[in-house]
Amino acid sequence: MAIIITDECINCGACEPECPNTAIYEGGVEWTWAGGTALTEVELGDGSTMDAKAPIEPVSEEFYYIVPDKCTECTGFHEEPQCAAVCPVDCCVPDPDHVEDKDTLLAKKAWLHAE
Repeated sequence: MAIIITDECINCGACEPECPNTAIYEGGVEWTWAGGTALTEVELGDGSTMDAKAPIEPVSEEFYYIVPDKCTECTGFHEEPQCAAVCPVDCCVPDPDHVEDKDTLLAKKAWLHAE
């Protein structure tokens, strides 16, 4: 399951540097697959590919946000999601729309950080 940042976020930014996948971005900031990963090209759901460095529209304009397809809940890096551990207002919570088991999270980690 990915983590989501709720609208209770105070935009302190404590979570962003803690993410080993660079899946957390400031509100309004475009994100990329390449940021913090080993990816150079990404295959999309429709079979097409895109440059991993290509900017993608922000998930949120107002608050820090987590890209669910890059979030591994810190599986393979830490015992618990680090964003949730450092959040002063407890707004980093499990995302019920992106539920994944440990094996899936480990496979995602391996994909993001393949050498």
